[in-house]
Amino acid sequence: MKILFIGGTGNISTSVSRLCVAKGWDLWLLNRGGLQSIAGAKSLQADIHSPAAAAQLAKHEWDVVVNWIAFTTADIERDINLFKGRTAQYIFISSASAYKKPGPTPFITERTPLENPFWEYSRNKIAAEQRLQREPDFPYTIMRPSHTYRNTIPIAMGGWTEYTTVDRIKKGLPIVVHGDGTSLWTLTHADDFAKGFVGLFGNSKALRDDFHLTSDEFLSWNEIYQLLASAVGKRADIVHVTSDYICKQDSRYIGELHGDKSESTLFDNSKIRSLVPDFKATIPFAEGIKRVVAEFEENPSRQIISAETNHLIERLISSVK
Repeated sequence: MKILFIGGTGNISTSVSRLCVAKGWDLWLLNRGGLQSIAGAKSLQADIHSPAAAAQLAKHEWDVVVNWIAFTTADIERDINLFKGRTAQYIFISSASAYKKPGPTPFITERTPLENPFWEYSRNKIAAEQRLQREPDFPYTIMRPSHTYRNTIPIAMGGWTEYTTVDRIKKGLPIVVHGDGTSLWTLTHADDFAKGFVGLFGNSKALRDDFHLTSDEFLSWNEIYQLLASAVGKRADIVHVTSDYICKQDSRYIGELHGDKSESTLFDNSKIRSLVPDFKATIPFAEGIKRVVAEFEENPSRQIISAETNHLIERLISSVK
């Protein structure tokens, strides 16, 4: 298969790129710098928004195009113009944050309504999905990853590319967990995501349809933070603060918390398994987070400690003591 990734070297997409190369597929990566760290992949250097990209892409036809960095209807309009008649399958990376939470059933399925009044990012993804669905005969597939990690720290505060919360844990300082920490959450390692995702490539049954793909492991937020602490040989001193109060103190958390992580979020993966029956997530969070922490420990430049986040955490802790 000849495959184009717009992006392809990010948190999730790197694992998928590596797996495509391992399968012997003809993988091309389009990015602005023209630099790619995926051995065995080919590179196109252009900004996807530029005429130069359109000129380069017009020379090719693809079996699969995956846009890892499309966020708006404008991005979709551009891609329809670029790839209609030039690809057998176009995959839009949406987001499971688009699902209404709480939904009508305990488990989220692909029929769970799409609605998120708290997060513009999610509303833009919903609108982009709707634009795709209105385009006649365009061979799209929609994928909604949930909280997927590979080399980032997947927590709600002081993590992702920061090392702030880990640094506090290592120093024996208290950390903040939203709510009472008992709501359930789903975390998926990108290597597991990749195994299921590539099963949709070139699959005619996936066309003009939508899917999510997650681990089947459900953990409380208290467990997630304690497993993170265990990865550095510590136990977390957790202080619980309501999501409402966190968002009042810093409005940047409204989308992340009220729009996503405050509610228990469990997924039914029956639909993806109907097309990829062998898919199974095999990396539990206890193992995955050890890999992440080890990478941060091996690269001191990645151990970013945010004074702003520390100040917020201290302020939140003081408010409940």
